[in-house]
Amino acid sequence: MDASAVPHFRNGGPSAAAQTFGARERHSRGEAATMVDVTAGQGSAAASSGFPSFSDIGTMLKRGDLALAFGVLTILVVLILPLPAVVLDLFLAISITLSILILMTALFIQTPLEFSAFPTVLLISTMLRLSLNLASTRLILSHGHEGTAAAGHVIEAFGNFVMGGNFVIGIIVFTILVIVNFVVITKGSGRIAEVAARFHLDSMPGKQMAIDADLSAGLIDEKVAKQRRKEIEDESGFFGAMDGASKFVRGDAIAGLLVVFINVIGGIIIGVAQQGMSFGDAAKVYTLLTVGDGLVTQVPALIVSTAAGLLVSKAGVTGAADKAMMKQLSGYPQALGMSSGVMLVLGLLPGIPMLPFLLLGGGAGWLAWNARTRNHTVKAEEAREAAAPAAAAAAAAAAEEPISSALKIDDLKIELGYALLPLVNGPDGTDRLTDQIKALRRSLATEMGFVMPAVRILDNVQLEANTYVIKIKEVDAGTGRIWANQFMVMDPAGNQVTIPGTHTTEPTFGLPATWVDASLKEEASLKGYTVVDSATVLSTHLTELLKGNMSDLLSYGEVQKLLKDLPKEQGELVKDIVPNQITVSGIQRVLQLLLAERISIRDLSTILEGIADGLAFSRNPSTLSEHVRARLARQICAQNTSMNGYLPLIALSAKWEQAFAESLIGTGEERSLAMQPSKLSEFMTIVRDRFEQAAREGEAPVLVTSAAIRPFVRSLVERFRAQTTVLSQAEIHPRARLKTVGSI
Repeated sequence: MDASAVPHFRNGGPSAAAQTFGARERHSRGEAATMVDVTAGQGSAAASSGFPSFSDIGTMLKRGDLALAFGVLTILVVLILPLPAVVLDLFLAISITLSILILMTALFIQTPLEFSAFPTVLLISTMLRLSLNLASTRLILSHGHEGTAAAGHVIEAFGNFVMGGNFVIGIIVFTILVIVNFVVITKGSGRIAEVAARFHLDSMPGKQMAIDADLSAGLIDEKVAKQRRKEIEDESGFFGAMDGASKFVRGDAIAGLLVVFINVIGGIIIGVAQQGMSFGDAAKVYTLLTVGDGLVTQVPALIVSTAAGLLVSKAGVTGAADKAMMKQLSGYPQALGMSSGVMLVLGLLPGIPMLPFLLLGGGAGWLAWNARTRNHTVKAEEAREAAAPAAAAAAAAAAEEPISSALKIDDLKIELGYALLPLVNGPDGTDRLTDQIKALRRSLATEMGFVMPAVRILDNVQLEANTYVIKIKEVDAGTGRIWANQFMVMDPAGNQVTIPGTHTTEPTFGLPATWVDASLKEEASLKGYTVVDSATVLSTHLTELLKGNMSDLLSYGEVQKLLKDLPKEQGELVKDIVPNQITVSGIQRVLQLLLAERISIRDLSTILEGIADGLAFSRNPSTLSEHVRARLARQICAQNTSMNGYLPLIALSAKWEQAFAESLIGTGEERSLAMQPSKLSEFMTIVRDRFEQAAREGEAPVLVTSAAIRPFVRSLVERFRAQTTVLSQAEIHPRARLKTVGSI
C-alpha cells in the first residue's frame, strides 16, 4: 500500500479518520456526499432558510471566545442604539451584579496573580457602565417629561430611596461618592500599582540571578526554574497593567461628573423650552432622574475601585483577605489589650455614650485574652514537637548499647548550635540545609566521579548559639558563625557593604561580609551586592572542605563498588591486573592521588587503562598517577580552560627547572627534594607574586613544569597555594589553546 493512502488518526480518533477516509472513497466513486440534519421543527427550517437556529446560538454561547466577543459587541451597540426602559433595568442589574462578583473574587483569591485578568475585566465593566450611562441619558432627555419612571424603575428607585424626594440631598450624596472614589480609593490604588510595578521591574534582574544560582547549585531543576521565571514576568506584567487600568476608573469618575452636569442642564432646557414645563418641575424631575442615574453607575464603580485597591494592596500577602487580616491583627494581644483600655476610658468620659464604647472595649479585651491564650498554646505545642526528637534520642541513648557502637566513626558530620536548628527543621516544615546537602552530593558525584558519604547533622549544646562545626572523620575541618533567619551580603569587589547589619568574615573564602535582616534583602540585591541565605553559606563551606579532602573520603569499599559497577568490557581489564599486578588498595591510592589535586575520577575506564599501561615499568602509586595524568590530558586541560576558550599558563623557567633537578637526591622511586631554605623561600615569593598579578588581570593560570619535577613542585606549592594547579608538559593536550600570562 502506498504510504500516502494510510489515514492519520488526528483530532477525533479513529472514527474521525475513518469518516474522512470514507468521504474520500465516496468522492472517488462519484457519489454525492450529503449532510443529514436531524434537528426537528423550526431548527431544521431555520437551517434550510439560511438563519441560525436556537441550537446554533446555544453552541456559539458555549464557546467562551464567541460569548465574550458577543458581549463586547453588545456594549458597543448600546452606545449607538436606544434601549427600552425594561432592557435598561436588566443591564443595570447586570452591571451591579458584575461589580459585586469582581469584589468578592478579589477578597477570596490567595494571590493577586490568580486574578491576572482583572485589567481586562475592569475595562469591560467600565465600558458597560459608560454605555448604560449614555443609554439612560438618551431616555432621560427624551422621556423625562413623562415622569420619574422615564428611564426605568432601577434609576427611579435609586433616586427616591437615596434622595428621599430632595434632589439637593441626592446631588450631595452623589458628589461625596465621586470624591471618595476619585480622590481616595482610585488615587491610592493607582499609586500602589505604580510603585509595585516599578519595584518589580527593578528587582527582576536580582530575582532571575537568584533563580540561575539555585539552578546551578542543583537546588531546583530546569522545569521549576522556568516556572519561577514565568511567575516573575507575570508579576511585573500584572502590576504594570494594573497601573494603567487604574486610569480607567479615574476617567469613569470624571465622565460621571460631566454626564450629571450635562443631563441636569440639558434636561432643564428641554423641559422648559420644548415640553412647556415650569422651571421648578423640570429641575426636580430631571435632577432626580440624573442623580439616580449617577448613583446607579457610581455605586458599581465604587465597588470595582475597592476591588482594585484590595488586589494591588494584597502584594506580599498569601491567602484570602479575611484569614490574612485576622491572623495578623490578632497576632499581637498587646495591641488588642491597649485598644480595649482606650475604649473603656473613652466610655467613662462625661457626655460620651457609655454603652457602645463599653461593648467594644469588652469585646476587644475578650479577643486579646483569647489571642494570648491561643499563642501560648501554639508555643507550647511547638516546644513539645521540638522536644520530642531530643526526648526520643535521650531514651535511645538510655537504652543499653553494645560497647562496639562507640567505635563507629562518621565520615562527615555537621554540628549545629541551638539557634541554627531552624535550618534543619524550619517552622514552616522546610528543611533547607538537608535539601542543599542532597543537591551537593549529587553535584559532586557528577563532577568528581564518586558518591560522597552521607552527612550526619546533629545539635551540640556546647557550641555557641549561631556556631557550626564541620567534621571529617571526627576531626574538625572547618567552623563558622551564621544566623538562621538573616542573609549574608557581600560586595563582589571585596569591600565592606554599606547596609546596616552585623559585620563578619565569610567562613569559606575569608571575604568581608555583613549579616542583614530579611527586610533588607531586596535593597541589597538592587545595590548589586551578592546575597545568600544561611543554609547556602554553610553548604558552600562544606563544598570547599569536601573538595579539599576528597582523597580521604574515598574508602576501600567505595573503590570496590566503583570497580564492580564498571561495564563488562572494562571489568575484564580489572580481572587482568587485579590482584596479579596491583591490588584494589593500589588502585585506591592512585585514585586518591588524583582526587587530592581535584582531578575527577569519573572517567574510570581511562584511568584503569593508564594504570594497566604504567604497570609495565612501575608499581609505585605516585608514578602510576603521573602516567594516568598524561592519559587524562584532555580532561585536565578542559577543567582549567578559561571562559575565553584558552588555557592560561605560567611556565617554570629553565633556571628553576635546573635548580629543582639538581636538588633531587636518591635514585628511582626513592627520590626526594633537598633544596636550600633560602631558595625555597625565594621560589614561594615569586610564585605568589606571579599568580596574584595574574589574578588582578582576571586570569586563573596553571603552573607548567617538566614531568620529572612536577610532583615535587606541587608538594611545595600546595603548602601555600593549595588551589593552584601544577601541570607537567606531558599533560598539555595537543589541541589545547594556550596563552602564556607569565613565567617564573
